[in-house]
Amino acid sequence: MAAGEEVFEPHIRPASAPHAGPAPGARVGPGSAVLPARRPTGSEPRPPFWLPSSLRSDWEDLAARAARLPTRLNEYGYDPFGYAPAYTAPLMLAMLFFYRRWFRVDARGLGHVPDGRVLLIGNHAGNTFAWDGAMLAASLFVEGEPPRVVRGMAEYYLPQIPFFNVLMHRMGSVVGTPDNCVELLEKGEAVMVFPEGQRGFIKPYTQAYRLQRFGLGFLRLALETDTPIVPVGIVGSEETSPGVARLESVARWVGAPALPLTLTMPWLGAGFIPLPTKFHIRIGTPLHFVGDPNDEDAVIERHVEVVKDRIRGLVAEGLAARHGWFA
Repeated sequence: MAAGEEVFEPHIRPASAPHAGPAPGARVGPGSAVLPARRPTGSEPRPPFWLPSSLRSDWEDLAARAARLPTRLNEYGYDPFGYAPAYTAPLMLAMLFFYRRWFRVDARGLGHVPDGRVLLIGNHAGNTFAWDGAMLAASLFVEGEPPRVVRGMAEYYLPQIPFFNVLMHRMGSVVGTPDNCVELLEKGEAVMVFPEGQRGFIKPYTQAYRLQRFGLGFLRLALETDTPIVPVGIVGSEETSPGVARLESVARWVGAPALPLTLTMPWLGAGFIPLPTKFHIRIGTPLHFVGDPNDEDAVIERHVEVVKDRIRGLVAEGLAARHGWFA
């Protein structure tokens, strides 16, 4: 257990050997062999010829940070889930504009994220696009030391969206199944989970910053894999596309759990262009729970309430730090 973690063990189980994944900086080769980390020949991203000189220093910095990632790649430059570091610099360059200029993100507590496997658990909002997850991931890549790629757990229907399904895998997100999450954690990855799911993401602004019901799966996975949980409070995402209503009956026609009606529709690109709100991200100290992952829901819910209380506190810190939606 890392220094600074808090341990919650109302139901202690016998200590088991930690999950032994490949060492940091290793990549998985054929079969079960673990090979030294290296970039496949020709995988190093190069700035496009049309990139303005003012952005080339940003590109070089992002490419250097991408080269330091503890990736585990096959000979084609991909991991088993389709993530490719070669895509990180060009895609993160576009995200850097939103991180530094549009949302002017104030991220604090990045040093609380431990090395190795970790579950980042935060509040969720946005209605049209998950800018909260994008900005949290950008903060750990752009400002974190060492830089980390945050692996998002996506809703089941997202891979059905043409083009976006490829993009989400190239950037490191996967379909949010327990098996996928366990495999990522056992490989020492940082996994981002929003336990409110679409209940928190799509909601009217009257419920802004009120945590919705959390699923219990993330806590069971933390117990199963002996993974620390880092609580995260995100302020600013609720106002990017303020919601008016959840159109659940309309959503059923397209196979989605809900569709949002926002104040920015039909303007601002049908509501997909976010308002330039100020983001405040607060990352708390790790929580380490010990117990049986197969305990009854009532036991797991008590652990989940501890996490929710920490997130509420971090959200309150972010709200206290801001001066309106845009400052």
